[in-house]
Amino acid sequence: MIIKYISLFFIFLANLSFANYQFETIASNLDDPWSFDFLNNDKIIFTEQPGKIKIITVSSGEISEVSGVPKVQYASQGGLSEIVLDPDFEKNNTLYLSYSALNENGKSTLFLMSAELNNNSLVNKKIIFEAVAYRRVPIHLGAKIDFLSDGTILLTSGDGFDFKEKAQNLDNHFGKILRINKDGSIPSDNPFVRNENALPEIYSYGHRNMQGLVVMGDGKIYEHEHGPRGGDEFNLVEAGKNFGWPAITYGIDYSGAVISPFTKMDGMEQPLKYWVPSIAPSDMIYYEGDLYPDLKNSFLITALVSRDVRKLRISENGISEESLFKELKSRLRSIGASPKGEIYLLTDGRRGKLLKLVNTEQ
Repeated sequence: MIIKYISLFFIFLANLSFANYQFETIASNLDDPWSFDFLNNDKIIFTEQPGKIKIITVSSGEISEVSGVPKVQYASQGGLSEIVLDPDFEKNNTLYLSYSALNENGKSTLFLMSAELNNNSLVNKKIIFEAVAYRRVPIHLGAKIDFLSDGTILLTSGDGFDFKEKAQNLDNHFGKILRINKDGSIPSDNPFVRNENALPEIYSYGHRNMQGLVVMGDGKIYEHEHGPRGGDEFNLVEAGKNFGWPAITYGIDYSGAVISPFTKMDGMEQPLKYWVPSIAPSDMIYYEGDLYPDLKNSFLITALVSRDVRKLRISENGISEESLFKELKSRLRSIGASPKGEIYLLTDGRRGKLLKLVNTEQ
């Protein structure tokens, strides 16, 4: 009995910090929602994988649909993926989309498009990147987008599942983080731009399926990626570095077979953190707002398998980790913070929800 009450006491302590947080459902019955960004504090633009972009007004719940969306290949893990506003969106109305589609030769791959949003319609659309990573089925696309301070774009391009060995080769875009200019041209200071045996867009390589990407104010780049059965990784990315997949890994194949007997190898980077078993990390932000004091200055990572948000905090003593919001009991697809610091979550699947985290003490 004493042990029982001691256990209950520690459970109470674990939840005490977040007892004043509640979730408000902003929208439900969304069709495979994947990504969202903020037009302002009251309007959120989001993607649905079958190929739709919608805008929701938070205060009223009204949802409108955006026209002019490119045709996508909605199958397996593919479809319309990330939507990100240009850092100068207020001046140029430009946004960026990543998606899977068939090219003019009928090959499936990852695309990056720029477009302007004009009266709920996409205009001046331009495909600025087509990955040299052709698949039969759109799987392990990566498809995350972020910007460096110089205005260049980072795009994650996954290993295609069946093509994992190509992640170690520089003549393709499987398992790579890519860096391009906004018009699709190649920055002259990319790490492999003078290597005649490498594709010049490549920024780093040896990745698996990267679905979390954060560029910090000091320029540091953090990403996370799905491992196979175990071996999800949280990495600090640097230009030209090899992150090892599949030559080294902390995971095994889904069948139980060994992918590699090695977890370390010269010339290959180690993750800052890895998860065994897998949590299936799906998105990530670094929260710097003031609305949720317990979350400030932390990485917040949504997860599909563990159905929670992982809070990571880096300090001189290493990385601390906390599991949050398991009471939602949902596969969590995406996370974002509004201009005034409100946190929103997208749940995964054919009846997805957009949720707002409310601090009841504010």
